[in-house]
Amino acid sequence: MSPALRRKLQALLERREEVERLLADPTVSADPARFRALSREFARLQPLADALAAETQARADLAAAQALRHDPELRALAEDEIAAATARLQALEATLLTHLLPRDPRDDGGAYLEVRAGTGGDEAALFAGDLFRMYSRYADAQGWRVEVESANPGEHGGYKEIIARIEGEGAYARLKYEAGTHRVQRVPLTESQGRIHTSAATVAVIALEPGEIDITLNPADLRIDTFRSSGAGGQHVNKTESAIRITHLPTGLVVESQTERSQHANRDKAMKRLQAMLVEAELARRAAATAADRKLQVGSGDRSQRIRTYNFPQGRVTDHRVEGLTLYDLPRILDGDLDPLILRLQQEQHAEALARLAHED
Repeated sequence: MSPALRRKLQALLERREEVERLLADPTVSADPARFRALSREFARLQPLADALAAETQARADLAAAQALRHDPELRALAEDEIAAATARLQALEATLLTHLLPRDPRDDGGAYLEVRAGTGGDEAALFAGDLFRMYSRYADAQGWRVEVESANPGEHGGYKEIIARIEGEGAYARLKYEAGTHRVQRVPLTESQGRIHTSAATVAVIALEPGEIDITLNPADLRIDTFRSSGAGGQHVNKTESAIRITHLPTGLVVESQTERSQHANRDKAMKRLQAMLVEAELARRAAATAADRKLQVGSGDRSQRIRTYNFPQGRVTDHRVEGLTLYDLPRILDGDLDPLILRLQQEQHAEALARLAHED
């Protein structure tokens, strides 16, 4: 490892010690939001401190074994110890490098999940419903909370569009790999001759947390319309104009909220989602300018990119972003078992980032 990378690791270790001191400060303890943020940062930095301590021990073991090399009676034992310590050092160096990878500060938070039917008519709407059910079951397994913000059902089931807010630790970090176009190949229930049809649905994943991007909404750039809610709400529905539609004039982005009983609450939810969408658009613009050489694009919100195919006749799921990533386990995946796909995509992204880090160094 180069001296420059070693200095970066030392700086992170010093930051971990600083955070530890801050957490012991009574003024920090009195601020729940700051205390929670620092606790998260400490938890992220502690594995780095552990790895550096293990590396120090491995270097000491290697030096002790090398000192025994000159003793004829202990030479064989020393060679075994040298090999073991060297292997540990190599593994620890790889672990330490992962702590230098750029980290998205939004990864700790939740996400807006938007699923829309694409090409394929009624079958596309049914597939969009299958995808949303898959994500809902995955969220349940992770202990996340799913709240549907708006839904436009298909005429024969599923959804033309459904938007949900998913809250939970690390939800965005996992779900961001799902952004893009999902394709399904299967025989529709309405197909009398057994022909396989291809349909598609698009998925957008937008972080709830703004991260390092500060978007200020200018009231002059907004057109706010009210309309009667068509969602849940009992007798309140269709009697008052509590639903909100906000149009961001410079970009043309439109958001709606009608799940709350009051106009104020719907306006607040719509403003938060609009701000999240503007942050995502800005980050996608920046990423497009610098990521032309990356084979694995994740979390960019680019819905035009076909990322995955679900082939029902073969029981196969293929992710097109990673060569050879095909699983013959379609029923379990549609039932919410997404980790085999998501974890592999995370590994590939880390490998790419490590290669860029080595090249830049």
